[in-house]
Amino acid sequence: MDLKSGYPYWAVKNGLMQAFPPLAGDQRCEVAVVGGGITGALIACELAAHGFDVVLVEQRDIGWGSTAASTALLQYEIDTPLLELAKRYGAADAAMAYRACAQALDALAGLAAQLGDVDFARADSLYFASRRWHAGAMREECALRARHGLQVEWLERAALRERFGIGAAGAILSAQAARIDPYRFTHRLLQRLQRGGARIFDRTCIASLEAGSRGVALRTDHGATLRAGQVVLATGYAAQHWLDARVARNASSYAYITDPLPEGALRALADTLVWESARPYLYLRSTGDGRLLVGGADDAVDVPARRDRRVLSKARQLRKRVERMFPQLTLQPAFCWAGTFAETGDGLPFFGAHAQHGPRVQFAMAYGGNGITYAAIGARILRMQLQRRRHPLQALFGFERMSRG
Repeated sequence: MDLKSGYPYWAVKNGLMQAFPPLAGDQRCEVAVVGGGITGALIACELAAHGFDVVLVEQRDIGWGSTAASTALLQYEIDTPLLELAKRYGAADAAMAYRACAQALDALAGLAAQLGDVDFARADSLYFASRRWHAGAMREECALRARHGLQVEWLERAALRERFGIGAAGAILSAQAARIDPYRFTHRLLQRLQRGGARIFDRTCIASLEAGSRGVALRTDHGATLRAGQVVLATGYAAQHWLDARVARNASSYAYITDPLPEGALRALADTLVWESARPYLYLRSTGDGRLLVGGADDAVDVPARRDRRVLSKARQLRKRVERMFPQLTLQPAFCWAGTFAETGDGLPFFGAHAQHGPRVQFAMAYGGNGITYAAIGARILRMQLQRRRHPLQALFGFERMSRG
């Protein structure tokens, strides 16, 4: 599956950090993790840290799929507002999901501190009203988040313009967000995992999967067999290939990044993620070396050749929008790219077993705008499930909820 177009900045910046060997012969393990992006890396590390014998396989080079194209805004905010999620699943479950995402930021911060050199930094998150009539519902959203313990404040028009230079009717300012280099973080996690004795193979394509009562047999396109007690399919947007039922919709998102800007030019944007209430939404974030990353202009295109042709025009479109917002900045694209992403109907991920494959095959579908945050939560959900324990979010973040929504 072709997941990206153009020149994703993380791949250009970091290059091929390390090549792991392909799987050349038969192997056995307790848990096989299929997928070597940031989701697979977080899950494999969580399992190994709790004593599981893990083998990870990736069909490309490690981190070279959707992870390399991620814009890596780390937020607790789910694409579905807390107000809407509460109406759909109840206030208790909706608030638990939001709080879990906030707690996941702390877990990611802890991992980043252990690894070092992954361009992790704490940030605020500014969610502004794209249209005047959005402000009323957003004010209610802000109040509800505050009641459930999230660190937020409501900014009226004057305060928003004074502090951020944005002319909008209002905004929610959250104190819980962060940024990271997702490709570098993934490699650092798996390098550490390999040093601890885990087996990691890239350039290994799983051609078939056969689940039985005692285990799962995974066969590669070169004839090797990997036998595991349990399998986690962390193959990102390609995971839907293993299900007959469609559980998400693939689309394309576009992004570009500037050259480093003069010191002080970004002002409040240097440590604030910015996004808007319109759909599809525009979003902005900085990097440690003073660049501005701009993303959005999502569309329903799921054909790689068509997506490829749109990268430059979408980058121009994004640039015009941001320079209208911040006319004092010149935001020439240095690199621009596009990537596949998937959306579920309710903005929530899927972690766990599906009836089609039985209890020994677990799915890790960290779909939505905050996929990295979801992956950190999903790693714990799946680890507890393999330990025969139940995570409080297992039902809401699993296929069980399809009978509720």
